[in-house]
Amino acid sequence: MNDASRVGTAPQPLSLASGRLAALSWGRQDAPTWLALHGWLDNAASFTRLAPRLVSALGIRIVAIDFRGHGHSAHAPAGNDYALWDYTHDVLDAMEALGLEQATLLAHSMGAAVSCLLAAALPEKVARLILIDGLGALNTPAQETPSQLRKGLIAHRRPPSRAPRYPDIESAVAARVAGGVTPLDSITATPLVERNTQATADGKVQMRTDSRLLKPSLVRFTPQQVLAVLADIQAPVLLIEGEQGILGERAWAAQARQAVPRLTRHVLAGGHHLHLEPQAVERVAEVICLEGCTAS
Repeated sequence: MNDASRVGTAPQPLSLASGRLAALSWGRQDAPTWLALHGWLDNAASFTRLAPRLVSALGIRIVAIDFRGHGHSAHAPAGNDYALWDYTHDVLDAMEALGLEQATLLAHSMGAAVSCLLAAALPEKVARLILIDGLGALNTPAQETPSQLRKGLIAHRRPPSRAPRYPDIESAVAARVAGGVTPLDSITATPLVERNTQATADGKVQMRTDSRLLKPSLVRFTPQQVLAVLADIQAPVLLIEGEQGILGERAWAAQARQAVPRLTRHVLAGGHHLHLEPQAVERVAEVICLEGCTAS
């Protein structure tokens, strides 16, 4: 029996924004809705172990979208980039499709960065932020802007690479585990890979992810810009970090946390994907519930 069955709810597929965005939904359609946002190269299945627990405990609905170029969502049109701020339109389009004037955002890693941008720019749209091992955007010092632009331009001028193909799903999972930016075991990676692959005519599996996502960004925010964004967040922020995650006591992470006006921090046993790790997800759900993040 899988996690969703054990806690009593299985995800329902959704199509949003005139079919541009795919999503998974847990809970009753008439329940207060939270929007869940995954990390870079992940997809809506990032929340398959956490969402059912929160839906059961809080009586809410959770809709997890696939960002553009990820999972089952459409790729960006030819000639377009995948800038971090572009993903804010995915969130706003999803909210509009769901009839949400304001939402709680449950977000991991890159999704957390996108959430912070939206909460600062359009505070009336965000009731609260629940961030999992992510806070603010990846950034580059101002003096490195020309070299970042050079890397991006050169990479974007190269022809797109062919989507990776594997003999079976197990091989695809092994490749994700071996090539991940952050440590990930096969049990944790499997839901992500299953949603991010499709069968080919010759019986193999091929990745759905847009290969352009692997190219360097043309431009990044500077550290000062990221801190300014964090300082302008009006919504309460619950930050849940993994002990082996990407934040910890690093100087930049401490500076970022100090910039947020209303931040509550919890550090739990687990890695960067602690909300998907079978041994950590229960504690993540408990913290979210204990912090009073009930439906509004």
